[in-house]
Amino acid sequence: MRIVLQRVSEASVDVLNGLGEPDPTFEPQQIGPGYVLLVGVSDTDGDAEIQWLAHKIVNLRVFEDARGKMNQSIQDIGGEILSISQFTLFANVRRGNRPSFTDAGAPDHADVLWIRFNELLRSAGIPVREGRFGAHMRVGLVNDGPVTITLDTDDLLAGR
Repeated sequence: MRIVLQRVSEASVDVLNGLGEPDPTFEPQQIGPGYVLLVGVSDTDGDAEIQWLAHKIVNLRVFEDARGKMNQSIQDIGGEILSISQFTLFANVRRGNRPSFTDAGAPDHADVLWIRFNELLRSAGIPVREGRFGAHMRVGLVNDGPVTITLDTDDLLAGR
């Protein structure tokens, strides 16, 4: 799995229909301070990967304390998460100019893992809002810091 985590002061997502208009079947989602997570899943990902990432994200200390040091977690500040499924994190651009997405997980597998990942975050007591899997979404955010961190389960498997 690959995740791009952005610390935000606020964020939102809506879904567009085939005509490029807001989809009336999706209620736009908004959060205040917390994280936007762009989440990519591969076919080799499973429970070990989602558990490692959820633990890391819940405990990551990137919010400032009273002294201005990055020393607080999302739980410490009562933050929220906006989770967005994003297969393009597995884009391969080594050859040519058109990305290949063959490393991205099959939609059925990726959707199930993304949902389970979000449930793990919620079980830690963090409010989690979601985009819609496989949809054309518009994500708006105010990156706070800016703080942007990439997490990759290849690091877990490599023992880093």
